[in-house]
Amino acid sequence: MPQLAQRVGRAKPSAIMVIAEKAKQLKAAGRDIISFSIGVPNFLPGEHVYAAARESLSHDSGQYGSNRGAEALLDAFLGHIEALGFTGYTRMNLSIGIGAKQVLYNLAEALLDEGDEICFAAPYWTTYRDIADIVGAKANVMHCGPEQDYKLTPTQLDAALARKPRVFLFNNPSNPTGMVYTAGEIAALADVLAKHPDTWVITDDIYNSMVFDGIGYHNFVFARPELRDRVIFVDSVSKTYGMPGWRVGLVAGPEAVAKAVTTLNSNHITSLPEVITAAAVAAFSGSQDIPRAKCAEFAGKRDLVVAALGAIPGVACPRPQGAFYAFPDISVAFGKSHHGTKINNDVEFCAALLEAKGVACVPGSAFGEPRAMRISYTCPTAQLQPGLQRIQQFFAELT
Repeated sequence: MPQLAQRVGRAKPSAIMVIAEKAKQLKAAGRDIISFSIGVPNFLPGEHVYAAARESLSHDSGQYGSNRGAEALLDAFLGHIEALGFTGYTRMNLSIGIGAKQVLYNLAEALLDEGDEICFAAPYWTTYRDIADIVGAKANVMHCGPEQDYKLTPTQLDAALARKPRVFLFNNPSNPTGMVYTAGEIAALADVLAKHPDTWVITDDIYNSMVFDGIGYHNFVFARPELRDRVIFVDSVSKTYGMPGWRVGLVAGPEAVAKAVTTLNSNHITSLPEVITAAAVAAFSGSQDIPRAKCAEFAGKRDLVVAALGAIPGVACPRPQGAFYAFPDISVAFGKSHHGTKINNDVEFCAALLEAKGVACVPGSAFGEPRAMRISYTCPTAQLQPGLQRIQQFFAELT
């Protein structure tokens, strides 16, 4: 039979979804499973979002929409980013996608030719490496371990940019670590970026409204406005508004980049459906009470997770200040056994934890850090403490 394209061989299933599917299968078989695996916010948007969707259906045109995005959505997004601190942007600086993941893929297609270099820090969201592989880009990964709070340093960035990569991809707040960069840390990195004018900068900041401890959200453009000509900001409704299934992603950046994304849209997705657009407009422009309340709730859950992990001898977990993840270093368990099952690495640890205690976590190697595992703490509050206690018991039983 004819052969598939070579790029398909470079595409890999999401490691996160593999774990989530295994947990789902065990639960269907009758096991008591607590899932800390998949990164979904596990809450629903406000009634005003559903009301807008229903109203849209009542006068649906059935027509194609704009490749760039409906004007109402673009205007609502402009209001959203202005509240964050981005000023001077117009509709021509914006475009849409089927979720932030598809926006990132579009940006890779628009900015990277085969063989170009893209740099990003590890731990990284799994899709970064996957997209780079699919488009044939060379990934230069800057390793940022727990000893530096999983944060990129100016020295590391300077060395990476000296190689003149086409793209620098940055994530703040971070998935998988939950770490957030302070205004000072962003300013120091922005100073380095200003020295290297040949690199595009993508800030994948979809957790920008989930920041704890008063640290605030900061962007390179705020620190060095002259970077605006090459900084591209990516956002979505998925995490902030509890709408991952609605699949709305947006990008704000230089007009040439927004135009390129829009052109790519015209060749595959065409547009967002009217009902989805209406819901997203309502999310951005309506009451923000639910996102604010959920942010406070997640901060409280963060405290429980960090306290539980801190009570385990040998486990180190830099304190996350955003999103809804913790990323503990579990390497103290490597070389030990759990009831006869030898644990040599993070993958074996997570497999044994799931089998023995019914707790699903994602191995850190999926994110480029094999000493760790990711905990997504968006499960119902009633499951959080029992899940954490099972993890503590698992460690206590290692020999």
